[in-house]
Amino acid sequence: MRRVLVSSDLSLAKFHHVIQAAMGWTDSHLHMFQMGPVRFVYPYQTGDLLEMTAIDSRKVKLAHIVPLQRPFRGEFRHVIEYEYDYGDSWRHEIAFEDVLPPDPKQKTPTCTDGARACPPEDVGGVGGYENFVEAMKDASHPEHDEYKEWADGDFDPEAFDLDAVNLRLKGL
Repeated sequence: MRRVLVSSDLSLAKFHHVIQAAMGWTDSHLHMFQMGPVRFVYPYQTGDLLEMTAIDSRKVKLAHIVPLQRPFRGEFRHVIEYEYDYGDSWRHEIAFEDVLPPDPKQKTPTCTDGARACPPEDVGGVGGYENFVEAMKDASHPEHDEYKEWADGDFDPEAFDLDAVNLRLKGL
């Protein structure tokens, strides 16, 4: 989980880079955003890969898809889907919790909260990640040494470093 403050004038293409930095991934795979049947992708991804409507993610800003006012009753909450790495299929529900008034003092993007380590690139999706975590914590696991070498050392699935995330976000 990551909670990140972003500007509403950010394009979905740039928001993808924010997600990558917040998670700790390296932008090594294809991705898309989706609202219902509509997919937002970077132009090189269109072709035959996508069967549904695809819109250029560089041309759509968060303000275009997130309502700018709270509903008449209830809390504000707007959700879009984000998928990264079609092979591993990391699917995320992106929940926009609020739309704040502009604040020139607020640096964005900024991560304000988070939990747990990001699954490594190419670990094999949810099932592969579960196997990876089990193997990493059990030195007698048949894949322990191989995974440890692949991961360049130990891996703590509960670790989260807010400062490291914000340093990556600052580099965008």
